[in-house]
Formats: sequence, C-alpha cells, structure tokens
Amino acid sequence: MNYVFLNPDKVMVGVRGEVGSRLFLLQAREGRRLVIVKCEKQQLGALAEWLTQVVDTMGRPGHLPDDVELEPEYEPDFVAGDIAVALDDTTQAIDVTFESIEETDELELRLTREWAASLAIAITRLIEAGRAPCPLCGGPLDARGHDCPRTNGHRAPIR
Repeated sequence: MNYVFLNPDKVMVGVRGEVGSRLFLLQAREGRRLVIVKCEKQQLGALAEWLTQVVDTMGRPGHLPDDVELEPEYEPDFVAGDIAVALDDTTQAIDVTFESIEETDELELRLTREWAASLAIAITRLIEAGRAPCPLCGGPLDARGHDCPRTNGHRAPIR
C-alpha cells in the first residue's frame, strides 16, 4: 500500500512501553486518514539529525506545531525499513519516505520546515528520555547494571 500525505494535518511521534523496551511509533494524519509506522530508535534519531540540519539551512521556521503527541493507541500499519529524506528546493518542503521492511508499504510525507523542526524536537526529547548512555561504550545503561565491552570483563558492571 502506498500512502501519500502531501499536506499532513499532524505528524506525531511517541513511545509505548517502559524504558528499555519501548515501541517507537510515528503517526501521520491527513483528514480522516491515519498511518502508523513502527520505527527503531536509531532510525528516528538519524531522521531528527537530518531534519535539524536541513531546517538550519532553510532559515528560521515560523510558529511550530505543538500537538505532536500520539493519538489513541492503534496497531502499526507497517514496520519501517529504509527512510529517505529529500529537500524540494522549488516548494521549500522536505519529503520523507518510509518504506516497509517487506518493501510492500510506503509512506510519503511532505513536511513544511515548521513540521520538520517540530518533529525533530519531539524525536530528540523522546530519545533523551530513555536510558542514559554508557560513558565508555555509548550503549544504554540499565538499572540492573551494564557489562561494558570496553572494560573487557575487568570491572564490575557499570550502574
């Protein structure tokens, strides 16, 4: 199924579950249509970095949308595989395409720089609300301890 949202009303990100086993979701709404994509934290982090860089080159955005919370829980339509991002210089829009792992579904979003900036901020907040990174290896620290590969088994687990 190919979903095309050239003028989305809302683009939302959020998580379900506890820290350490969270499910990352991106929802896009245009009119009555709602598409939900399950993403990996790293995918969304990379998307936020790219969107931030693009918005910086486009100049300061106007008023940012502030309603980026997930709508009531639904099942994901598909799981994101490849994510492509492109800048359309003629319309000053950012095109983001989410392709499913099975390559059978695709969501094409056209974002204004305001939506792109708001989405990048929301994603960054979600990621920073997770587990703190290990100062040695960058892997997530767990409340039960962290067997850091950088210590090569020569220290007690980092807490």
